[in-house]
Parts: sequence; C-alpha cells; structure tokens
Amino acid sequence: MTGKPKWLKVRAPLSPEYRELFRLMRNKHLNTVCEEASCPNIGECWKHGSATFMILGRVCTRTCAFCDVETGRPDPVDPREPENLAEAAASMGLRHVVITSVDRDDLPDGGASHYAATIRAVKSRLPEATIEVLTPDFQRKPSSCLEKIIEAGPDIFNHNLETVPRLYRSVRPGARYFTSLRLLQRAKELASGVVTKSGIMVGLGEERDEVLQVLDDLREAEVDILTIGQYLRPSAKHHPVIRYWEPEEFEELKYLAERKGFGMVASGPLVRSSFHAEDVFDALRLKHGA
Repeated sequence: MTGKPKWLKVRAPLSPEYRELFRLMRNKHLNTVCEEASCPNIGECWKHGSATFMILGRVCTRTCAFCDVETGRPDPVDPREPENLAEAAASMGLRHVVITSVDRDDLPDGGASHYAATIRAVKSRLPEATIEVLTPDFQRKPSSCLEKIIEAGPDIFNHNLETVPRLYRSVRPGARYFTSLRLLQRAKELASGVVTKSGIMVGLGEERDEVLQVLDDLREAEVDILTIGQYLRPSAKHHPVIRYWEPEEFEELKYLAERKGFGMVASGPLVRSSFHAEDVFDALRLKHGA
C-alpha cells in the first residue's frame, strides 16, 4: 500500500486550546479516546474545546487488530472518575458530552454500573447538556448491563460494528457481529426515545456489497445515526490498510445510506464515531423538528 492520499493529511495539534485541554485532562486524571486511539482529528477537536472522555482506565482487555489502545491487565476502576469527568465537562462548558471506554471483560458487569454513575454525575453538573455513550458489546455479561446504562438516561446510545461480518475474525476477534447488532436493537427496545448510533471503517478489505449489507442490517435494527470513515493503520503491528476509499465513494455511501432511511449520516475519510458528534446530533434533531 502506497502512502496516504493528500485528503488524509492533518495538521499537528499545536494550538493553545489543545495544550490547555491536555493540562485539564491530566489534572483531573482523565483519559480521552482522542489520545489513546491516536485519533487524527485530535488537533481540530481539542482546538474547539471538545473531547471524547474514555472511562474505566487506559488498558483494554481485548486485542482488536485496528485499535491503538493499550491491551493487557487493566488497573482497578477509579471511583472518583465519574465526578472528575463531570467537573471537567463543566469546566469546558460542554453542551454535548461523549463518553466511551475500553473493554472491561474482567468486570462482572463490563463496567456498566460505572457508565451509569458517570452519566448521572454529568447530568447533575450539566443538566442541560446532552450525553452520548459509546459502549462495549457486554458480550457474555448479564442482560442487565445494558439496562443499567439506558436507565441512567443517555440521549445517544452508540456502539460501533466497525467492519463487515466476514472480517470480524481477523479485525475484531473478541467480538461477534450479531451480538453487537442485537445490542443496538435492544437499546431501542428498552427506550424508544433514545437515539441509536453506529459506525464502520472501510479500507480493511471489505467489498462494497458487504458494506451495503451492513447498512441494511443497521436499519433493520432501527439505528438512527451512521458514521463511515477510512481505516488508518496506527502502526506496523496493526491490520494493514488494504485500500484507501476515494472521497467520491464516501459521498456515494452517504447518499445510499440516507436512501435506506438513516436519520443522519456522516461519511468521509476522516470521519470518526465521535467527530463533530454534537453537530450531527443537532442536525438530526433539527431534521425531525425536535
């Protein structure tokens, strides 16, 4: 595979806003997926005062072939994290708070109760803010895990399928495609008012027809928001980029996804699950007159 196309070039994160946000995260002992997953949009997002908080530590119990988050034995859960996160969100004046986590297969509930505590802490500090959670799949955990999170009242429940079913064994070996799909479907069943969201990456070796089948599966599960972005290889030890999709192909996927009935679609080379999350949610509400 040749070098990255020009449309994938991003500037280094050097703004004063970036440095200020970096200090805030360290002072509050908080992690962000922006840093841990080496997101290419960190400079732009942090310059505008937005970040995706990553709870439950920095170490993941799974080894996905696409992800740059550290894997291994996680540290104990920090009981102060929900309140620290809420304080940081308040300091940043956030109107939309995005919370994700590593996989914690070592915990009896996969960290669901910690998610719920974090949602409630943010609601207490920022009652007007909307809250988006991007959760693990809670595979082989009690069904009550998802219920705990939904009962806490997030505005958006997000879980990424990441890739097509055929590639799960090589790309996402610790997960199961239909387990993830069912999680999204059940979130909507538990709370019809919650907005559901999912995302996929392209460039891992998938075929166009396989991508369109994933879109059909997500619509069957009544998922509202879809994100599609280009996979970028974090290092030589990760899954290779099989090809770079052209910007015009992302536009076509957006058009086809909208035709299939998604309420809002973000599709482009640098689109990530939480990139411009507030704008996407606002656009969905405006579209439906909320």
